[in-house]
Amino acid sequence: MTASPEFTESALLLVPLAITFLAPFGIWLARKNENLREGVSFVAGALTFLSVLSLVPDALSGVIRTYTLAELLPGISVKFCADGLALIFAIVSSFLWVFATSYNVGYMRSLKEHAQTRYYFCFAVAIFGAVGVATSGNIFTLYLFYEIITIFTYPLVAHHQDLEGYHGARKYLIYLMGSSKLFLLPAMILTYVICGTLDFNLTDVQNGMFPKDANPIMVSVTYFLFLFGLAKAAIMPLHNWLPSAMVAPTPVSALLHAVAVVKAGVFSVARVMLSAFGVNILDSLGLGMATAYLAAFTILAASIIALTKDDLKARLAYSTVSQLSYVIIGVAMLTPLAVQGGLMHIAHHAFSKITLFFAAGAIYVATHKKKISLMGGMGRRMPWTFGAFTVASLSMIGVPPVCGFVSKWYMANGAVEIGKIGLLLTLLASTILNASYFTPVIIRAFFHKPAEGINLAEYREAPLVMVVPLCLTAGISVFLGLFPETFLQFARAFGHF
Repeated sequence: MTASPEFTESALLLVPLAITFLAPFGIWLARKNENLREGVSFVAGALTFLSVLSLVPDALSGVIRTYTLAELLPGISVKFCADGLALIFAIVSSFLWVFATSYNVGYMRSLKEHAQTRYYFCFAVAIFGAVGVATSGNIFTLYLFYEIITIFTYPLVAHHQDLEGYHGARKYLIYLMGSSKLFLLPAMILTYVICGTLDFNLTDVQNGMFPKDANPIMVSVTYFLFLFGLAKAAIMPLHNWLPSAMVAPTPVSALLHAVAVVKAGVFSVARVMLSAFGVNILDSLGLGMATAYLAAFTILAASIIALTKDDLKARLAYSTVSQLSYVIIGVAMLTPLAVQGGLMHIAHHAFSKITLFFAAGAIYVATHKKKISLMGGMGRRMPWTFGAFTVASLSMIGVPPVCGFVSKWYMANGAVEIGKIGLLLTLLASTILNASYFTPVIIRAFFHKPAEGINLAEYREAPLVMVVPLCLTAGISVFLGLFPETFLQFARAFGHF
């Protein structure tokens, strides 16, 4: 156990937020020059990432920067912080914004998509929301930025402006806004009534912010309102919005599944579990194990559904539903190893899953094919794309040395540590299921004959601005597997283990 962290009030916390806040307006001002417009996204992404990196030394040395922008009522303020957990999500969202921008250029221009300025504008606001969620110092601030993400990703889901797009976007909005109003808002009110504040306990993951003499029934009710109010985490049964949102352009799917939306969900659940409720309350009331088994059900059920999908994006969507619950199950086990594995998986899953969606989009741009059954032999014509897809698939399965293995290894050891064989078997079974729905795609692409009526000679790799990012993110997935300390150090600094 390391020493308790120190606090310092620092307006530097506002720098990444200021950059991401201004970026959408820069994009709009440059709307008549597409090169300048997209250049704004590149520059903003790079500057945001660098400004987030500037916060790293303090967080790793036990100094937590905080900044209160405005106080509305006693205990209710717009407050920001930069501890280890905050930086995991902030680094991932800002770093991947640069890769996503390059990929966006290739995808949107190749398909001559309409409303590109609106697209880039909303994409940038979604990143602003993600950085805000990551650095939220209390529940009120987290709620504000959580809703910003929902509102500004709605136009991205509805981008094609057809019946299918509007139907998927409507379901997306109903699920996410409905759950936040029905569950998350009451949870926030109950927390304020019980605790007298909405500020997270950033120094003690053991005890959280709830008083020890709080009514256990009220605490339990509040907890489950949070759990289901944060529907971006896609825990069943509040998961169906996610596959329905696959009507969006593939880069949006990558944003939804890897960078901003679902990561905001699982990050928020982890933050609330550890910085609001704390390990002791979750353990004494049995809330941790209840959550772990709910996540275990989601992992297995979503994996089984993924097996039935022939549409590549739909299979990846259900894979995401499953993989997100790895973060939840890791944190819910409440042991240092499992929690560290769950928090690492926020980043590890992000790099691998964005690679998979980037690959799916590159396949569509190059071939206009979405069905796995039509991808026979395409790996021989698009080796870089399908090679990167293979690497990312191995990560999802949990094969070393790719980073997904590290996360699962820590969680499996955590399950053994607390003697929960059922959770260990869930992790092992999910690995088999992951292999069952990813390996057929790889085998078909590299070793099968082309489907009837398909001439492979017509196909080649997508534009370099798409292929290079997906190869780099695949490479980073391997790097994180070989050097797991990259994000493990932030998890350890946050938990003070």
